[in-house]
Amino acid sequence: MSRIGRKPINIPEGVTVSVDRDLVTVKGPLGQLICPLHKKTTIVQEGGILKVERKDDLPQTKALHGLTRSLVQNAIVGVTKGYEKEHQL
Repeated sequence: MSRIGRKPINIPEGVTVSVDRDLVTVKGPLGQLICPLHKKTTIVQEGGILKVERKDDLPQTKALHGLTRSLVQNAIVGVTKGYEKEHQL
């Protein structure tokens, strides 16, 4: 059971997500990012929410379920907030 993969992804305003067969394209104010999509996972867009689904319950597919969700979420954060690294003194 993938707990991370089950969480829905909210799409903020100003961000567009398009899903092709094996690519997820995320466009936002800071640019565009492309994430690969494994053939055993699918993404369903319902309004302003994305849901990642898997085709079977094999252990590798469960791992890909959570990984795919994390990659898409990180792409959305990347095109809205960008990347920051804080240096500690």
